[in-house]
Amino acid sequence: MNKGISSIPINLRVYSPHVLNLTLIDLPGITKVPVGDQPPDIEYQIREMIMQFITRENCLILAVTPANTDLANSDALKLAKEVDPQGLRTIGVITKLDLMDEGTDARDVLENKLLPLRRGYVGVVNRSQKDIDGKKDIKAAMLAERKFFLSHPAYRHIADRMGTPHLQKVLNQQLTNHIRDTLPNFRNKLQGQLLSIEHEVEAYKNFKPEDPTRKTKALLQMVQQFAVDFEKRIEGSGDQVDTLELSGGAKINRIFHERFPFEIVKMEFNEKELRREISYAIKNIHGIRTGLFTPDMAFEAIVKKQIVKLKGPSLKSVDLVIQELINTVKKCTKKLANFPRLCEETERIVANHIREREGKTKDQVLLLIDIQVSYINTNHEDFIGFANAQQRSSQVHKKTTIGNQVIRKGWLTISNIGIMKGGSKGYWFVLTAESLSWYKDDEEKEKKYMLPLDNLKVRDVEKSFMSSKHIFALFNTEQRNVYKDYRFLELACDSQEDVDSWKASLLRAGVYPDKSVAENDENGQAENFSMDPQLERQVETIRNLVDSYMSIINKCIRDLIPKTIMHLMINNVKDFINSELLAQLYSSEDQNTLMEESAEQAQHRDEMLRMYQALKEALGIIGDISTATVSTPAPPPVDDSWIQHSRRSPPPSPTTQRRPTLSAPLTRPTSGRGPAPAIPSPGPHSGAPPVPFRPGPLPPFPSSSDAFGAPPQVPSRPTRAPPSVPRFGAMKDEAAEP
Repeated sequence: MNKGISSIPINLRVYSPHVLNLTLIDLPGITKVPVGDQPPDIEYQIREMIMQFITRENCLILAVTPANTDLANSDALKLAKEVDPQGLRTIGVITKLDLMDEGTDARDVLENKLLPLRRGYVGVVNRSQKDIDGKKDIKAAMLAERKFFLSHPAYRHIADRMGTPHLQKVLNQQLTNHIRDTLPNFRNKLQGQLLSIEHEVEAYKNFKPEDPTRKTKALLQMVQQFAVDFEKRIEGSGDQVDTLELSGGAKINRIFHERFPFEIVKMEFNEKELRREISYAIKNIHGIRTGLFTPDMAFEAIVKKQIVKLKGPSLKSVDLVIQELINTVKKCTKKLANFPRLCEETERIVANHIREREGKTKDQVLLLIDIQVSYINTNHEDFIGFANAQQRSSQVHKKTTIGNQVIRKGWLTISNIGIMKGGSKGYWFVLTAESLSWYKDDEEKEKKYMLPLDNLKVRDVEKSFMSSKHIFALFNTEQRNVYKDYRFLELACDSQEDVDSWKASLLRAGVYPDKSVAENDENGQAENFSMDPQLERQVETIRNLVDSYMSIINKCIRDLIPKTIMHLMINNVKDFINSELLAQLYSSEDQNTLMEESAEQAQHRDEMLRMYQALKEALGIIGDISTATVSTPAPPPVDDSWIQHSRRSPPPSPTTQRRPTLSAPLTRPTSGRGPAPAIPSPGPHSGAPPVPFRPGPLPPFPSSSDAFGAPPQVPSRPTRAPPSVPRFGAMKDEAAEP
């Protein structure tokens, strides 16, 4: 109410055959000393509001400056130069030519000789406040303006390029040129939008709410699409590939071939504990007698105990696969979100079926292990037998050579080496069957080190309290340094899942987890059994036999468990979705209830149909436009280095305010003495009689997203600006803004 400003616009649409199809943005002038209710940073606020508009490429800038001020210091021209350095969008407007001191004129400026602009200047003479109070109309004002230019000796030779009618024609021509330039891109943009929604709208075109068969058809289509999506996620597909994480069939494959084998290795027996158990078994079988031969019953007892331990990893793999199947079902039901009840029921029915299959699958997995326990086949072709076991040394497993093929690549952080020595940062690691190498980056050009895998083992490292990384370590079983002066190499990952994955890859390369317990002190507890040389040989023989037979069992279990899960769980769920899901949906709830769409979906469908229709109409209108209009080329560049670039200042403090130097009614490119001239419509009728038009200062118009631009913006009442304040404004093409 007291000279405050607001960014909320006042919008006024003017319908007339005598005005241009433009949006006129009447921008406020820059006030440097706050008055009334204006905030201390009023200059900064107004400058920011002005810049929002004049930075747009489809905006013409009218830099309006009074003739009786220093043009070289015009804030309007400085701001225009900042956003339009080429000068293609800036038109200079000189007002108050009739108020210049006697004996002076602006001829050199208007002829673009002094302080030139690329598009030159247009001089105008508007009504004075006395004319406004005397209700002098626009026609009379334009006749007086024409008479002034024809009668003034300095301007009569350029009178045809001066005045409000000429400014209207210049803007009209610029509008025509701009439409011609932007129409092809605008048409392409609309066509792209139309194509992007055409597929979705196609499904809505035939939507008939009153059709009784509509819901039945929709239900069938939804269930079929759900089955197809589930199949693609499990079996793999080239369309809609998830590039952010493993899911569906890819994650199940990882469970089968990385997680499950790693879990088996993780539960491998403790060497010291195993030897103690074998010794007890041999002694208990001999009883009171001293055994002369190695008892095979001890071998069977130890083997059966180790086979039973496989139940844990096997059941865990079933649980992991079930969890991934349920996650896959949830992802597939997202496409049913338009029908909330259908989505909930589908998810519930399939999840219940998965839970039913869980029991049968686990029973079968346990049966497979029980079958292995029931009969120990010592005639297996891969079993070494007693004779070979007695000759075999007790050395640790030797890895099988699979050639120097690359097993895994990825980023890891070396965490136990100081930053000064090149550690505690990420390197690109490459694991092969024979070595572990790391490079500076994934281009693999600068190799930092290559570590042979011989005699290496991996062990877990406790997570640091201050670190979010998960760590594992590599060490040499022969107590040698692994890397330079370091006995072990600590490698860090972002998640425990990455650690498990790297361990599984190292296992493939023959680097096994360390299962040795800490050595007891020299004064540790004594064994409660004697290990005479004969018993030691028998323990070693049984140990080798167990090792040989368990490798056969592990190979068999690693092959059969995934097949069992695939047959009894995954394939069964796919068959259930294809054959029984629809029938269970029909029996679970009323069809009309299932197919009730959400309010959001109904609104979205209506919006898409409206947008589709609007885009088609817009393209039809553009197709009817004739581009065979006369266009004028852009004038050549001029030397406008005389304009000093204005820097966008931060909000000024109350103690550093300056006098106002910028004001901005674009719709009134005059001295502020009366209403703006009417702007004729484009085309051959540009000389039609004007219509009175009364703009005044107005807060800036925010960006418009309406198709074909925003309505013209006109202030509610005319005001007169101080005579020394330059005027500034923006005009944008309404017909070419999407």
